[in-house]
Amino acid sequence: MPELPEVETVARDLRGLVVGARVSGVRVGWLRTLRSGDVEAFERAVVGRTIVETSRRAKLVVLELDGGAGPDGVPMPDDGLVITIHLKMTGQLFVVRAGAPEDPYIRLVLAFEDGRELRFRDIRKFGRIGLAWRDPVSGDLRGELGGGRTFKGFGPEPLDPGFTARAFARRLRLRRGRLKPLLMDQSFLAGVGNIYADEALWAARLHPLRSAASLRPGQPSRLYRELRRILGEAVERRGSSIDDYTAPEGDGEMQERLLVYQRAGEPCPRCSRPLRRIVVGGRSTHFCSWCQRLPPADRSGAASILRSMEPRPGRAAAGPRTGPSWTELGGATRRAAATRRALARASQAG
Repeated sequence: MPELPEVETVARDLRGLVVGARVSGVRVGWLRTLRSGDVEAFERAVVGRTIVETSRRAKLVVLELDGGAGPDGVPMPDDGLVITIHLKMTGQLFVVRAGAPEDPYIRLVLAFEDGRELRFRDIRKFGRIGLAWRDPVSGDLRGELGGGRTFKGFGPEPLDPGFTARAFARRLRLRRGRLKPLLMDQSFLAGVGNIYADEALWAARLHPLRSAASLRPGQPSRLYRELRRILGEAVERRGSSIDDYTAPEGDGEMQERLLVYQRAGEPCPRCSRPLRRIVVGGRSTHFCSWCQRLPPADRSGAASILRSMEPRPGRAAAGPRTGPSWTELGGATRRAAATRRALARASQAG
């Protein structure tokens, strides 16, 4: 699933493409793509409004709308209405001319008065689009058309200049869970997912199963610095195009810089011992068991998970396992993913 760097890239690409565009119509090809399931209400809310900005909150692309115009054409006051887009696993956004070829995977279209369209393409149908409101005081999102989810549960943005190392350490002190699930908990930090949690924990030399309560002085600050550094680099490199993620202006390149994610069995870049893989919370997790030591106090509770570790110490690395819990991709599969992304872009090029 696209994480903070990928979603940030999509929002930035869209900024130069849709800001200033006025919505003239809506087409929905898959009803469940709309969070509310109410096409008419969604259309009434957005048609006639102009996109004035694009942004990101957690893993959501946010399209900021103006107040539209009244029946007499007089501009209405800005009410903070926004369109939220959750790409999920295979969601893609393209801006094309109206009438360009449309493949079967287009789930929702925003038509613009200038003759272009913003198309949401989603092979797996997991992506969701909805409406929310920007709180005039806090600036955060609230509510959702049709009584759907709210956004009060999102934690702070890890790249926000106001989010300090001290604030991060304070949040860690209030938690007792394991580091990997904690970093991926959107109520703890907004936007961090599987890829960058693995990379940050390796860089900070912290085991993914280590408990937050076991951290020693200095370690929270190190994790904070490495997480922000890696996320910042990933934004600069347009994110990681590993599976279906591609942005309106093309793929990312951070996948070429990842040091541990999907590299089980390869030498650790730091100590040359084989990188390991376990499943934590149903997600593949990659680490070095030598560089990222697990404190004795955490070992007994993690024993059952560590027994599934691959490759096992002292054994030759086996090929990737297959199944819903394993996301490692061989070379042929990676090439197939790149081909899928290229075909997706080509199908919307008109």
